[in-house]
Amino acid sequence: MTKPKVILAFSGGLDTSFCVKYLSEDRGFEVHSALVNTGGFTSEELKDIEQKAYGLGVASHVTLDVVEKYYHDCIRYMVYGNVLKNNTYPLSVSAERVFQATAVAEYANKLGAKAIAHGSTGAGNDQVRFDVVFQIMVPDVEVITPIRDMKLSREAEIEYLKAKGVVRDWTKSTYSINKGLWGTSVGGRETLTSNGYLPESAWPTQVTKTGEETVKLHFEKGELVGINGQTMKPVEAIVALSDIASPYGVGRDIHVGDTIIGIKGRVGFEAAAPLIIIKAHHLLEKHTLTKQQLYWKQTLGETYGTMLHEGQFLEPVMRNFETFLADTQANVTGTVEVHLAPYRYQLIGIESKYDLMSSIFGSYGEMNNAWTGDDVRGFSKIVSNQTMIHRKVSEYAGK
Repeated sequence: MTKPKVILAFSGGLDTSFCVKYLSEDRGFEVHSALVNTGGFTSEELKDIEQKAYGLGVASHVTLDVVEKYYHDCIRYMVYGNVLKNNTYPLSVSAERVFQATAVAEYANKLGAKAIAHGSTGAGNDQVRFDVVFQIMVPDVEVITPIRDMKLSREAEIEYLKAKGVVRDWTKSTYSINKGLWGTSVGGRETLTSNGYLPESAWPTQVTKTGEETVKLHFEKGELVGINGQTMKPVEAIVALSDIASPYGVGRDIHVGDTIIGIKGRVGFEAAAPLIIIKAHHLLEKHTLTKQQLYWKQTLGETYGTMLHEGQFLEPVMRNFETFLADTQANVTGTVEVHLAPYRYQLIGIESKYDLMSSIFGSYGEMNNAWTGDDVRGFSKIVSNQTMIHRKVSEYAGK
């Protein structure tokens, strides 16, 4: 009798290793594991995870590479919108979960799987992000979440695997690390409370640069397309900037936010390239966009980031937001100079042919070429007219 197929979102860690054995030996599924690469894996790490999957007994294993799709369909819009959750966090992990779930759902359709499984617990955001995507994309496919449903402890999972002959060093590292193209999250005992900061040893990239340097970032229509005069594809530029800036220890912080399930949470993150790109991009926009463009972009950018964080990427209004954000980028072209030093960076300035500070029209606080003093006097009278009338009426009515 043919076994039903289940696609397991697989990372190679304890939870998904438990899922392989439980689904295949206790539930009678033919398990097909899928690792979705959204950046951050080396070729050696991908090979090691594949070997672990086959060692656990999966029928097949595949690595689904969605790095370019992740950038094109999401990261660039986060840059256009200058998305920083709570003015702090560049959604380093939040955003990539949607693309991992989408890739798994598409793979399940391709293989004709009857079920999809993931190793999320019942305590965090990821369970919602995965489930929402699966409900939308494969509503007729069963979603199985053994760790969540069985409320398993880490110790119980380890004992189960030992009983199945899986002996591995399951010693939990002091800090949990989740690395992706758009930054790395860091969790540990310091992030479980409301005070305390992560120690130097907890950060994935140690500070090895002691000098200082200046980097020039080249943007074209809102996208980073080069560094220091060298043209690159955006994904290549993100990786290159991370390699340059991360060893300075910049881009580190702790985000405090509201989870989808209604509780507060803290997470450390290391995101040198995302933070520098967003801040540099925003500076370039301040010079090249109008006051109203900047205002409405900020409003929509925050909404876009919140919905993305809460797993609502597939909601149609997100495409509407993306259309608006992309349309605002026509003149966001130029070079931003950034100074790097240990534990800090500074935006020096910009050069752009679309710079609205053009001296052709005047210099702030010094002189003007496009209007006269009489123009300003008349404008000031008109713009203050209604408030003057309101004041006069209020004075008269109060007598």
